[in-house]
Amino acid sequence: MWAPRSRSETFRRKLAQVVTFTVLAVLVGSAFAGEQLLTVMGTSLPAFGVGGGLVLLLMALSMLNAQVGGVRQTEAEAVELEQGQLTGVVPLAVPLLAGPGAISTTIIASEAGGLVHRLAIAGCIAGVCILLWITLRLAHVIAVRIGQTGLNIATRILGLVLAAIAIQTMAEGLKELFPGLSG
Repeated sequence: MWAPRSRSETFRRKLAQVVTFTVLAVLVGSAFAGEQLLTVMGTSLPAFGVGGGLVLLLMALSMLNAQVGGVRQTEAEAVELEQGQLTGVVPLAVPLLAGPGAISTTIIASEAGGLVHRLAIAGCIAGVCILLWITLRLAHVIAVRIGQTGLNIATRILGLVLAAIAIQTMAEGLKELFPGLSG
């Protein structure tokens, strides 16, 4: 669970803020500088899509088993969160919420237009982040109401959806990297 129910309201509020602002910064940064950053690193958007899809698939497989998994959260990160160290950047903000799929989608959507287009995308990201903040603020209430079994069922269903998204992301990246695959 992202913030144990035993945590104070202040801790949960601060964690929701850190996660939301991190997601906002990563995705808006990707909208304005993502493609240039990939170019500097010597990689392409299709390669990023394949790699990101693979990371998403690993996360989805652990979700199908209702487990956290090492891709989503290492043992050290879990210990930090349990000790009350307020990071929230890993694994909640990156790679779960602002992960490879969201980043590559943002970069692809942003490359199609100019400044006004990118500002519109940034506005959409901000709107989604407001919804994210509300959801994170209500997460402990939702968790109590649906219980552990409900959380496990939701995790497995969403893991299946995430697996499909991961496969699609990898397939699209592979088609661009290897055009002969699509013919």
